[in-house]
Amino acid sequence: MSLYNYLSKIFLSNSSRYTFGIRSFHTTHVQQLYAPSALGIDGYLQTRKRIKDQFSNFSDKFRTKMLDFVSDSKNMIFTEDLKNMVHLAEPTDLELVTNMIKKFNTQKTEFRFVSFIFGPVVMRMFHFLDAPNEALKCFEDTDNNGFFDQLVSYQILLDLLYNNEMFDEMYRVFEKVQEKQVNMTKFPKYPVVLILAACYKQNTPKSFEYATKLWSDMINVGIVPLRRASTFFGALALRQGAPHIALESMSQQKPHYITIRNIKAVSLSELHRFDEAMTVLRGVLDVDQPEQKDKHTFFKETITKVRTAIEDSNNKDTLKRFDDIEKALKDRNLIDDQTLDQLITSEITLKPRVKNLPRGMPKMAFKMRQKNDLLG
Repeated sequence: MSLYNYLSKIFLSNSSRYTFGIRSFHTTHVQQLYAPSALGIDGYLQTRKRIKDQFSNFSDKFRTKMLDFVSDSKNMIFTEDLKNMVHLAEPTDLELVTNMIKKFNTQKTEFRFVSFIFGPVVMRMFHFLDAPNEALKCFEDTDNNGFFDQLVSYQILLDLLYNNEMFDEMYRVFEKVQEKQVNMTKFPKYPVVLILAACYKQNTPKSFEYATKLWSDMINVGIVPLRRASTFFGALALRQGAPHIALESMSQQKPHYITIRNIKAVSLSELHRFDEAMTVLRGVLDVDQPEQKDKHTFFKETITKVRTAIEDSNNKDTLKRFDDIEKALKDRNLIDDQTLDQLITSEITLKPRVKNLPRGMPKMAFKMRQKNDLLG
């Protein structure tokens, strides 16, 4: 269990603020898109715990010292100063931290011999403290130019804005992401997922127009978006009455995924391509076995939408064939009460990249690593 999840379980309740040691533990009751572990926040919390323990007896003195350093032009902000403050920061420290970042980024660098990448760490701090406005202001400050030029920094900021439903601000950030083209990419995959999630959540003609242009631009340069990006765009197209666009957006995705086949079935039925829609529905009957644990299902809402489209066509023969398929799906328990919206907005977890250990390096047992992580 990650440290983040461990703390979350301890303080799970309906309150939005808890006392943890000498600080208040803040949580935001929104449906987040990326899991904290996928954003590196678990690692940030582990380092935060270690540094807070080290500074337990003189953290206030250190804060006072940093306030003096920021206000005095003769003093420099060193790498360790900023690193420690970012991990000690409470909501009341955010002005101090942002001032330290500005001074650190603009001061002369000839005496800086260590190149520590601060952008992602600072964004994890903002994310953990649930400070979207402060994060955005810091990101857009021209004095901080270059400080956040890392793809993961963009992802964390966009995720924080998404969690707080600041969708218009997300467009602004994404435009800067595309202008910067960090790592020579104009369409970084995880920020693309987040901006299409924002378009889906807004569900307006304007957001659909934005998403369609972005999608077209990516396809024109040969980029295959991630599956979650495709499903956000496809589901938005269905909401906006454009099943032909929804169907086309699924063309480069593997059909065996539940979101893909549900979007395809609905799109085909709304285009009155009933034979093809029923082929998609019938396809799971050919691969699914009664004793199979992971079943290939369809959403109940999908079945309802297909039925409605067929009934509206007044084609009795087609409706009879659909009835037979629906009965077979029910008999196999292949109709799920979950909705498309619930699945595509569910939390995204990313598999951690495992670095190769040097030869002969013993691997610690997983349970022992977990125990060590929690003990810090």
